[in-house]
Amino acid sequence: MKYENNRSGNGGVLTLNKEDDEVGRLTYTIFPDENKLIISFVLVHAKFEGKGMGKYLVEEGIKFARENNWKVYPHCSYARSVMNRMKDVDDILLER
Repeated sequence: MKYENNRSGNGGVLTLNKEDDEVGRLTYTIFPDENKLIISFVLVHAKFEGKGMGKYLVEEGIKFARENNWKVYPHCSYARSVMNRMKDVDDILLER
């Protein structure tokens, strides 16, 4: 599987692909003045649901934020749920 980050200005889409199929995507917005990345939406296509692919997308979003020294606000309820269960994100997770 392969991630692709299509950033445009202060937003973008992280996609996860398996061969020629898109597994899912995570959309985000960056607020560089606030050192913040907001995860807006996580989508996993039906044929890949139930296999942890959404969590992989959230983890890739966190990795991207860490590489840029940004905090993460998970506006998406799924991303928030995933991050609240993770033990190693206290340094990066924004509650608001």
